[in-house]
Amino acid sequence: MTDQATTKVAGRIARVTGPVVDIEFPHDAIPAVYNALETTIDFGEGQEPLKLVLEVAQHLGDNLVRAIALKPTDGLVRGQEVVDTGDSITVPVGDITKGRVFNVTGDVLNLPEGESFEPTERWSIHRTPPA
Repeated sequence: MTDQATTKVAGRIARVTGPVVDIEFPHDAIPAVYNALETTIDFGEGQEPLKLVLEVAQHLGDNLVRAIALKPTDGLVRGQEVVDTGDSITVPVGDITKGRVFNVTGDVLNLPEGESFEPTERWSIHRTPPA
């Protein structure tokens, strides 16, 4: 097991162009292509912070990666911390998912209030499809 798998590595946003975000990481901890990255956008008092998931799409060199945001990037700023999860985006699978609607990051969109959803198994969105 690598150190990156046990401790999450943080980078800093260098540029935001719409949904495309360039992020600088330490030279010895560049995330792999397809890794999920996470950051939180704080909108100020009285508003709930937004967890933003990004996916590494390209290595640019000079410790920079280019990532695609999976939600709007309004509120992101240069220098903001972004954490490498060390894994790709995963979604719940199995019988528990029947009748549920999910977004691309595996969040349930039609969960009734007060009901919990505890998936036991998650698969990468980049996994080879089952035969």
